[in-house]
Amino acid sequence: MWRAKEGQMPGLVHIVDDDAPFATAMERRLKQAGYDVAVYATAQQLLDRPPSEVIPSCILLDVQFPDLNGPALQKRLSELGSTLPIIFLTGYSDIPVTVRAMKAGAEDFFTKPVASFDLLTAIDRALARHQTKREQQAKLSVMQALLAGLMPRERQVFQLIVGGRNTNRQIGVLLGATERTIKAHRQKVMVKMEVRTLAELVSLAERLGVLGDPSMAS
Repeated sequence: MWRAKEGQMPGLVHIVDDDAPFATAMERRLKQAGYDVAVYATAQQLLDRPPSEVIPSCILLDVQFPDLNGPALQKRLSELGSTLPIIFLTGYSDIPVTVRAMKAGAEDFFTKPVASFDLLTAIDRALARHQTKREQQAKLSVMQALLAGLMPRERQVFQLIVGGRNTNRQIGVLLGATERTIKAHRQKVMVKMEVRTLAELVSLAERLGVLGDPSMAS
């Protein structure tokens, strides 16, 4: 029997496999190991009910399907913006398919039957990776909201600061404003963006992808 490991990452495992006996056995074993499980008989079924990103999740995906094969589903999910890690399972070794799947971002690739320890380890790693992506996206959404809260002149000051114009005098000359006015805008930018130092502001701009974006200062 597969047993949950100490410190195991909780989460949802989506099994996509048209081999009903295998999928049923896998579902039972993963539930015994402590995971939530959803089963799909075809790739299209998963596309009809796209998996949620709300909780840590991953996909166990068979390579061969009569309607849409595993790599094709991997591509479709990527196009839909899914960040769920995919672990491929196949009944036979196919090195070219394996290489393509891994290059496309697959978490792992196993040939059936797969050792329980290896699969559980891969699932835990996949769930942890998805959790990290979810946390990063949540932080990015917060930063984007903070940036959206800046007034137009504050946005200009923000971009000039992170673009290397570090003094109020420099920024004032470029924007036709007094140093005192720029100092006030600068303080508001730091407060609204929830940072305390120039380094933090530059790092935030880099993570938002607006570092060096000339449109920000217009």
